[in-house]
Amino acid sequence: MLNRRDLIAGAVAGLTVASLPALAQEKLAVVASFSILGDFVQRIGGERIALTTLVGPDGDAHVYSPTAADAKVMAAAKLVIVNGLNFEGWMTRLVKSSVAKAPVIAAAGKVTPLKEAGGHNHGHSHGHGHGHGGADPHAWQDVGNAKLYVAAIRDALVAADPAGKAVYEANADAYLTELTALDADLRAAVQRIPADRRKAITSHDAFAYFEKAYGLDFVSPQGVSTEAEASAKDVARIIRQMKAQKIPAVFLENITNPRLIEQIARETGAKIGGRLYSDALSAQDGPAGTYIAMMKHNISQIEKALGAGPS
Repeated sequence: MLNRRDLIAGAVAGLTVASLPALAQEKLAVVASFSILGDFVQRIGGERIALTTLVGPDGDAHVYSPTAADAKVMAAAKLVIVNGLNFEGWMTRLVKSSVAKAPVIAAAGKVTPLKEAGGHNHGHSHGHGHGHGGADPHAWQDVGNAKLYVAAIRDALVAADPAGKAVYEANADAYLTELTALDADLRAAVQRIPADRRKAITSHDAFAYFEKAYGLDFVSPQGVSTEAEASAKDVARIIRQMKAQKIPAVFLENITNPRLIEQIARETGAKIGGRLYSDALSAQDGPAGTYIAMMKHNISQIEKALGAGPS
């Protein structure tokens, strides 16, 4: 028959065992700056992380204004992952104001950046008074660069949570396999578009990496940031270029005002080829709820608009 001491010992042991799942479920607090990056982080971190994404679906990280709630989240984070290439111009202020102590890792740290502001020889005119320090930050538009993001995020998670190393590496390996297949799909889709129709207009210059990797020519009235309005001169130049080169389609973007693109379409007779997702995902139940879904949606819209000649 159990005495009082045995009962107490058993109860304590039971409480200790019962508390183990709670301890095992304690997750690494991670902050990602914007939705596309957040998707990468979640795919690799899986169930081991508690992720907060600062700029959510359809949000424009170029012009984001951090909130007091963001500062609180940053202060509690164990790891902060940003794009880098001066994409998040507000991040330095947020880190300082939140007194965040977590390491801040740039996912694009190993990317070879393209130049902004006239760095492309595609008729782009970027005489705007803003910039990203000379670098085009939209590196994720090339799936090859997305793989570099994945490797950087995997290594950052392993450094912050060594016990999860096997999980992070397995998740990253599986995701890299999916990205390799995505890259092949994009290349095949572009090859199906007639060579003389591989050109289009977008709202702002977010697709230079896609252009270089896959062989399309994108022209935009705005530069690589949405902070500055396109000038009347820029718009007039685009319209002249469209007419001269017979550019067949213009595309809206989910983060920009459609007014400019609609004006260009009216004045040139070009068709609006649909909505592309450039700097942000859609909501989860939308057409671009993940990075892979976004890239598949974009190439589908591009191929549909450019793939067939005039009817």
